[in-house]
Amino acid sequence: MRLTNILLKKVKSKRIMVVVESVVSGHKFNAVRDRLSDKLECIRFDPYIQQDCVYRERKKIRSA
Repeated sequence: MRLTNILLKKVKSKRIMVVVESVVSGHKFNAVRDRLSDKLECIRFDPYIQQDCVYRERKKIRSA
């Protein structure tokens, strides 16, 4: 492999942007996570129900 091939290779990003959705109300927000990690799941304040609830990752938006 020549040096030019190595230098011109496209670099993959290490992080991706995903949509995270509330299990209770369906409220969504965007979050960034590492490409190789598991799907994102967190507890966060939901403005629709005015309480903390579980948010789960729905789909990938783009590389970040």
